[in-house]
Amino acid sequence: MNRPLVAIIGRPNVGKSTLFNRLTESRRSITGDEPGITRDRIYGTAEWASRRFEVVDTGGIVPDDDALIPANIFRQASFAIEKAEAIIWVVDARAGITPLDEEIAGFLRNIDKPVFIAANKAESKRVAEEAAEFYRFGFDLVPISAEHGTSVGDLLDKLLEELSFTEEPAEDEAREIRLAVIGRPNVGKSSIVNKLLGEERVIVSPIAGTTRDAVDTAFVYDGQKFLLIDTAGIRRKGKTVEMAEKLSVIMAKKSLERADVAIVVIDAAEGVTALDANIAGYAVDAGCSVILAVNKWDAVEEKTTNTIYEFERELRRQMKFLDWAPMLTISALTGQRVKNVLDYAKKAAEARVTRISTSQLNRFFEDNISQPKGGTAPAPVKGGFSRLQVKYITQAGTRPPTFVLFTSGGKPGLHFSYIRYVENRLRDEFGFFATPIRIKERHKSKERK
Repeated sequence: MNRPLVAIIGRPNVGKSTLFNRLTESRRSITGDEPGITRDRIYGTAEWASRRFEVVDTGGIVPDDDALIPANIFRQASFAIEKAEAIIWVVDARAGITPLDEEIAGFLRNIDKPVFIAANKAESKRVAEEAAEFYRFGFDLVPISAEHGTSVGDLLDKLLEELSFTEEPAEDEAREIRLAVIGRPNVGKSSIVNKLLGEERVIVSPIAGTTRDAVDTAFVYDGQKFLLIDTAGIRRKGKTVEMAEKLSVIMAKKSLERADVAIVVIDAAEGVTALDANIAGYAVDAGCSVILAVNKWDAVEEKTTNTIYEFERELRRQMKFLDWAPMLTISALTGQRVKNVLDYAKKAAEARVTRISTSQLNRFFEDNISQPKGGTAPAPVKGGFSRLQVKYITQAGTRPPTFVLFTSGGKPGLHFSYIRYVENRLRDEFGFFATPIRIKERHKSKERK
């Protein structure tokens, strides 16, 4: 599928990688205060208003000792700029216009492509107003805060007007399902992979930490294509001594960013640990659907008929944020219910691409958010006793399903309890099996007359 490509460029330490992570809802680009952290081009997919496009994060443009902007300064970004359909030029609104910004502007005027200036770090009204000086370069300007997400939606609205989209292929819904098998070392991840594949594709060993890298394997089950990712066991930071093991933790997290469904493996004999909850949290942060696979269930002594209920009660207590994730007891050793993992994954993958029609969302809004006699019930905000008016709701994307609540009045920042209420109502109404729901807020302050 050829989607339009958008290149993010700018001088070092202006927030390009932070904006990339915001647009792609990932943490693929490493961010930090040290200039020049991003050296290679990093690609990701962004979605806004039901449109998907590719984004490339480029290294910071750094002058050499002889001139501000010789050709070799753009070596890192030139390929991306050439292939891109539009450019997001990130500048530092706090620092104002610099000599290097002047040189970059001159270069961009000659490329004959839409350019949008993202005046970053405009967290305050004063800085946002001062960013107006960048208008002199002759490009569209949007003051934003990539870190907090402020006005990024306005930037995307402008960007989409300049991009050309083709229809997503019909088979996109039935594409391969990418599974990431994650968990603590020695909980049986590789054994589960081998049982799912029906052969010894991955080395199995009782020594914790045998798998140090991600091993991808494609297979078909019940007519559905899967790509299975067996990740290295994630250790506590204090126990991650060897560089190879540190690398395995990084790779495990990265594998989640390209996965649709995460199989979080838990050792039934050892019980649920805080580290299990942390690992599951990585999957949620990456936007994966989650299935909790309790392995080695055959080793659990059935003292009472309530064993499974007691185990799930403790699991839910330690993973309150995953009350929507199904739990499945399995045994990789005997094969008991292992294939059920794939049935759950198929159902979760279907939920990930669920798109709610406008009429259904309008009805949902009327039943759960608006007041019976018109208008909307005031929604609580973070801190203080002020209230916001929720004007309407729309679905902004899928994988995972993402909804936007449009608010007005007061200061933005819906209380987490209200967001949780809306999420629970969405689940009651539309299901979203094993799948996280993203709920964002877009706020419009009252205009002064």
